Amino acid sequence: MAETGFWDDREHAQGVVSQLSAVKSLIGPADEVREAIGDVAELFELAVEEDDAETLESIRGDLDKIAKRCDEIEISGLLNRPDDMKSCFFSIHAGAGGTESCDWANMLLRMYTRYFEQNRFSCEELYLTPGEEVGVRSTTLRVSGPFAFGKLSCETGVHRLVRISPFDSQNRRHTSFAAVDVIPEHEDADIEVKEEDLRVDFYRASGAGGQHVNKTSSAVRITHEPTGIVVQCQNERSQHKNRAQAMKMLRSRLYMLEQQKRDAELAALYSNKGEIAWGNQIRSYVLQPYQMVKDHRTDEQTGNVQAVLDGQIEPFIESYLRHRSRKANQK
Repeated sequence: MAETGFWDDREHAQGVVSQLSAVKSLIGPADEVREAIGDVAELFELAVEEDDAETLESIRGDLDKIAKRCDEIEISGLLNRPDDMKSCFFSIHAGAGGTESCDWANMLLRMYTRYFEQNRFSCEELYLTPGEEVGVRSTTLRVSGPFAFGKLSCETGVHRLVRISPFDSQNRRHTSFAAVDVIPEHEDADIEVKEEDLRVDFYRASGAGGQHVNKTSSAVRITHEPTGIVVQCQNERSQHKNRAQAMKMLRSRLYMLEQQKRDAELAALYSNKGEIAWGNQIRSYVLQPYQMVKDHRTDEQTGNVQAVLDGQIEPFIESYLRHRSRKANQK
């Protein structure tokens, strides 16, 4: 960062700063715990020499805090895959069910937005398609912060809601589905994209966006015809910036597609077990006839549904990180 011209390429520089922040988030807490243990050890020796029961009792509380901090460091250590510290593109898609699923997708968007705020992740809306009546049909966000992809990748899959529908005049119970998709941002992905393979459409952005965004055809939709991958971006005023962001998303998706192909080939060689794939239900949120949120991969569950919907999903993420680590160690 001290090199001359480091900030000439601002996008690259911001990536380096993000990596530095991620590394500091690992090293800093470990150094703090090491220092705290040293302080407690010295205090313990003095308390024993002086037979100070009150100080010994306070040390017990200090040790509980240190143990909790060690648990947090352990979780950070589980975020050890090459892409885990990267920023990511985070998408929510409503499933079949029309109004119900669009409302559920909007509830998930609120839940994750609050989680981002609690974890000091920065979030930028790239694309949003509102539901026909209420809620969200689909949306894509760029989320950045230490280990954004590592943590949010634990949420990839189908999320199921069971509740008494507020849109049903007969107050019947409905089941709704929405899917979460997370891909790491690869700024330097070595993926060749041929211009002749792209279909680029420009259109006017939908929804609220101020006096400029809806008056010009600045929104961009890019279709990669060989794979059928579609990416969209509408958050900037200019076509050029939206196209650049959409191309970044496309390269990241193509990179992940190639990685998934390689992973599937390896899985076929070493195991007959199916892998966790897009479309599998990972978690149920039941509001009626009882209240329970349960992760079907780890059996982690809680009856405090409102806390979860307010963004308190860290226990589910930590449980899945441990589950994933155990599975990796068994192979």
